[in-house]
Amino acid sequence: MTDTKLTIGQKFAALLALFLPGIFLLGFNIGTGSITAMAKGGADYGMTLLWALAASCLCTFFMINLYGRYTLVTGETALQAFKKHIHPAVGIYFIIALTLGVCGSVMGVMGIVAEISSEWSKTMIEGGIAPIYFASFFSALVFFIFWNGNTQFFERSLAVIVAVMAASFLINFFIMMPPPIDIIKGFVPSIPEVPSGSEKGPLLVIASMVGTTVFSGLFIIRTTLVKEAGWTLEDAKTQRRDAIFAVVLMFVISAAVMAAAAGTLHAGNIGLEKASQMIELLKPLAGPLAVSIFAVGIIAAGVSSQFPNVLMLPWLICDYTETDRNMTLPKYRIMVFLISLLGLVVPLFEARPVAVMIMSQAFNAIILPVTVGCIFYLTNRQDLMGNYRNTWLANVFLAAILLFSLFTSYLGVTGVWQEITAKTTPA
Repeated sequence: MTDTKLTIGQKFAALLALFLPGIFLLGFNIGTGSITAMAKGGADYGMTLLWALAASCLCTFFMINLYGRYTLVTGETALQAFKKHIHPAVGIYFIIALTLGVCGSVMGVMGIVAEISSEWSKTMIEGGIAPIYFASFFSALVFFIFWNGNTQFFERSLAVIVAVMAASFLINFFIMMPPPIDIIKGFVPSIPEVPSGSEKGPLLVIASMVGTTVFSGLFIIRTTLVKEAGWTLEDAKTQRRDAIFAVVLMFVISAAVMAAAAGTLHAGNIGLEKASQMIELLKPLAGPLAVSIFAVGIIAAGVSSQFPNVLMLPWLICDYTETDRNMTLPKYRIMVFLISLLGLVVPLFEARPVAVMIMSQAFNAIILPVTVGCIFYLTNRQDLMGNYRNTWLANVFLAAILLFSLFTSYLGVTGVWQEITAKTTPA
């Protein structure tokens, strides 16, 4: 009996190991930034922006697969390739740009988790618990696991949190989904009209949706995971299957969040400006059970994305310098501690976490064209890729993604400018 149990356990561990890189990407990608962008899109515009999510996921799959294939062929990670074959400054640019984006994300993630948790606590305790206590608790929890857990423990913990998050949002989808015809129409590309006299439009929301889905850091970290997994060209099918697994779940979970917001907030003609609105407004629309499940999903999404967020800078440095990823070194622990403290900024200064997250994700969209351009150059070099150099069809897709990324960068810059001018223009 023991042998059988061990065999089953070993088989489960082996199966889990096959999908751990994909689970890591899913946890990294589907955080409160993604949830906020999708909920904002669903609340303000219904399902009309579903096409932007679908296009983003297709781009993400292609880029994950392409970056992974580069590592399978050359054995080099993205940052190593940028440093060796383009210019060391390109690698440093990505370290700085991604760190800035992640710092904004850390602030927004913990701000939203704290605000949602505080609002949810009001359903159980009169007056609720202040957001700063939740922000302190979850920031300390993430740092504690980082301090004490090894890589395997970290990955297993992330897998459990991702499973909780996925289950929560999928259950909510069936409770709060909009009419199926609206979902189908959402796949038709269109930009919703801005009501007359309105200061805000969908441009920044679209840019933030693309920025949080087609995330440059995702592709760069992917090459590190592929190399650490020991995958070679013989594992090309495994790498592709893992990428499909991650991206399909990205789309399903993100679409479920958008649909839940569309079926409740948008149906009630209510926009989304504060994260706590999800708790305040969903309760009469969807009932306390749906609210609780949604809150658990958001908390799980925040914690799952906060792990890789705080680790981004030390991981990038290790990758660039080609040194062992030893996170017990004092310099890395100090880095992670300081980045973790950023999670207290939003509740301490009472900033708007939704606005912080939307701006942060739009900033990610601006980095994307450089990410596409770099892999376009590398994967077309005969001396690096040999017979695995890009086909003409792959180059057509890459060119389309590059144009798409330039378009969304324009949307991001335009949307941020609209936000700034709307706040500075006298009423």
